[in-house]
Amino acid sequence: MHGEISIGIELGSTRIKTVAINTDFETIGSGYFEWENDFKDGYWTYSINDVWIGLQKSYKSMTEDIKSKFNIPITKVKSIGISGMMHGYLAFDKNDDLLVPFRTWRNAYTEEAASSLRAHFKFNIPERWSIAHLYQSILNKEQHVKEVRFITTLSGYIHWYLTEQKVLGIGDASGMFPIDQNSKNYDQEKLKQFDDLIKDEQFDWSLQSILPEVLVAGEKAGYLTEQGAKLLDPTQQLEAGIPLCPPEGDAGTGMVATNSVEKKKGNISAGTSAFAMLVLDKPLKGVYPEIDIVTTPLGDLVAMVHTNNCTSDINAWVNIFEEAFKVMNVEVDKNELYERLFNHTQHADEENGNLLSYGYISGENITKINEGVPIFVRHANSQFNLANFMKTHIMSAFSTLRMGVDILKEEDQVLIDSFVVHGGIFKTKDIAQRILGAALNSSVEVLKTANDGGAWGMAILASYMVNNDRQLPFNQYLKEYIFDKEDGNIIYPSETDVQEYEAFIKKYKNGLEIERNAIQYVR
Repeated sequence: MHGEISIGIELGSTRIKTVAINTDFETIGSGYFEWENDFKDGYWTYSINDVWIGLQKSYKSMTEDIKSKFNIPITKVKSIGISGMMHGYLAFDKNDDLLVPFRTWRNAYTEEAASSLRAHFKFNIPERWSIAHLYQSILNKEQHVKEVRFITTLSGYIHWYLTEQKVLGIGDASGMFPIDQNSKNYDQEKLKQFDDLIKDEQFDWSLQSILPEVLVAGEKAGYLTEQGAKLLDPTQQLEAGIPLCPPEGDAGTGMVATNSVEKKKGNISAGTSAFAMLVLDKPLKGVYPEIDIVTTPLGDLVAMVHTNNCTSDINAWVNIFEEAFKVMNVEVDKNELYERLFNHTQHADEENGNLLSYGYISGENITKINEGVPIFVRHANSQFNLANFMKTHIMSAFSTLRMGVDILKEEDQVLIDSFVVHGGIFKTKDIAQRILGAALNSSVEVLKTANDGGAWGMAILASYMVNNDRQLPFNQYLKEYIFDKEDGNIIYPSETDVQEYEAFIKKYKNGLEIERNAIQYVR
């Protein structure tokens, strides 16, 4: 059986997850490793050591899960795919040594570079994008830039070490540098524009020469080397020679996991960050700093609303509640605690007790906030109880996303009536799903596979590469083999819920000045 397995591994912002699927795309084993980013020397980062420890432990956890169910070791699988957080900056020199610590998507220090490139290209370059990180390093006169010989994303880095191939899936590559819709490659005109922009620096590299090669879904992207097999499985049970598909970003795997790769389809992934993705049938009319233009794993244009913050502040409060139980010597299951707290929001007042929260662990481009400070605000006369408190935090988690989607609706008249969603916040049935539906005034569907999320989507991409005997286009492959039998839970927002959220978002916007000014008092 294990010879027919496809494996997807996704390095998310709080969890590295490994999922193994069979030829029916059913999850037969999963494992994970929890980790957190650190704010060091002015940058959000993860230690490279933690990257590999987490990868190995997540993979090992998956193999142990399979062994407990089927009593077989994993020695050979049919295909593997690696996914990771998009954007960020991993720069290497001629000896393949990392030049500076990994700078993640969460960093907002690239505002000057992003703004300059946006004007230069007449194309939105978000602060998270790899090219913004590189150009900001040039503007800052960082010494390491002249030594750069290769830059990549987290998924591209892992894939390179497993296969010795410096490649990237087109969806992840589209968060490094703009993609040409026709060639399915980097935009050659903009590559030249960038080289001309920095020609006075006299670097002995061109931008094209330091970027990974772009591949699309279905293409082979190398094979697991002997060294790569040992890196993934230090027990050395896993055999080398396994084909790997193009490494992808977490936005692309979310589109796959929600069957949202066709034009006019939308999906939302909600976790530490959140993003709404809509596959476009035509380019947007305008250039909006709040809207990323990326691609599906096939290279089709996608409008992406990305927020740096979503569930982190909720998680922090749940940790406080868990700690309170521990102080009382009461054991509590964390999953049950989340479920009970979320379900308790059904007892909230109509206006949530007039409470307000901003779960900004980091800055937000959409609301023009450079550095985040989590804030909870209440009036002396507010109805401060647990139900109101929890519901306010869930509503707040989706507020910035809502404001970004409004730009697509109001400025570019993009029609969006439904979204398929996934992410841990939807694990408790109906609660967050209903609130998100009210926030966006649209139907919201959660698939049964939502909990497996991007790692499952990555495993599907890996399987597509080796199991597509009929040579089906990827969207048709998903429809015929997977989602024609997938049942989801769809919620349509009530008029009352929509009106309640409209009142909340109005207060939220009015109170943003509190968030903007808070950082100067808590440094």
